This record gives sequence, structure tokens and C-alpha cells, in this order.
Amino acid sequence: MPKTEIKNLREKMEKTLEFLRGEYLAIRTGRAHPGLVSDIKADYYGTPTPLKQIANVTIPEGRKILISPFDRGSLKAIEKAILASSLGITPQNDGESVRLTLPELTRERRVDLVKIVGKKGEESKVAMRNHRRDTVEVLKKMEKDSKITEDDLKKYNKEVQDITDDFIKKIDDVFKVKEKEIMEE
Repeated sequence: MPKTEIKNLREKMEKTLEFLRGEYLAIRTGRAHPGLVSDIKADYYGTPTPLKQIANVTIPEGRKILISPFDRGSLKAIEKAILASSLGITPQNDGESVRLTLPELTRERRVDLVKIVGKKGEESKVAMRNHRRDTVEVLKKMEKDSKITEDDLKKYNKEVQDITDDFIKKIDDVFKVKEKEIMEE
């Protein structure tokens, strides 16, 4: 039973880490990446739909994104969605696709992005600690209900803490990689 709780803890922490990686993909670093626009929602026949479901998103060059819709009727909606997004980029519509050119990031903007990335990393660490707390509470309840011994509780608590420390280190590593990517000029 405690092993199941620890397995669930690992799965929750892995999902939290994957969510953070996805969040980091959407943060612009001066280099084009499909993740910057793939989750922007365009009004497609009255339904907010992610761009990745209504268009091909490709990177023809280092700082350019090409969005080719499956249905040309959605070009205006895609253009409008990009303008409304937090990207801060004006799209060029050539009648068949939408092109985005990412401008060079200024030093101040890079520093601001690192702060945003750090904040998201801290939020993920808090989520990890909450997962740890929940698991420890379940283990304490098991010990209280005499399902595990006090020694087992200590052993499992140490294992939970080790897993948490490992995932916190992974968050720090992912942050450092993203920080380096942002600060490169």
C-alpha cells in the first residue's frame, strides 16, 4: 500500500515536471519554436481551437515561424489570435499562410524572461512540495491506523523526501538550461 502511494507521488511529480517543460516551450527566447504558437487558440467556426489542430506550424529559418492552415478560411482568425496573444508579434498574411518574424530580444527583455521562468520554476517546486505533503499525510494516516509501523513510516518518509529532492533538482536543471537559452545572444 505505501509503495502505491510512492508510485503515485512519482507520477504526479513527473507530470508537474512535464507541465513546466511545456510552459517553458511557450516562452520566447529569440529562436523560433512551434511551441510558441501551437497552443494559441483561434476562433475556428465559433470554437476556440489551438493552432496546432487547424494548421501546420513550421520553422523555415532560425527566427521565422510559418503557419499554414488546413483551411484557408481560417487565416484571418489565426492572424487575429496571434495579435491578441502575449507574443507581441505582428503576423504577415500572404493569402496562403501566416508568417511571423521574431525580433531580437533586448537585454532588459531577456532579464524579464528569466524572472518569469524563475517564477514558473518556483511554482513547480511548490507543487512538488504539496505532492510530498499529501503523500506524507497518507503515510501518517496508515501508521495511525496501524497499517504500517513507526519504523516503516520513517523509512517511507525518507524515500518520499529523496524523491522530492530529486525532482526539485530536475526543476533547477530545466531552469538553468532555459535561462542559458534566454541569455544567449
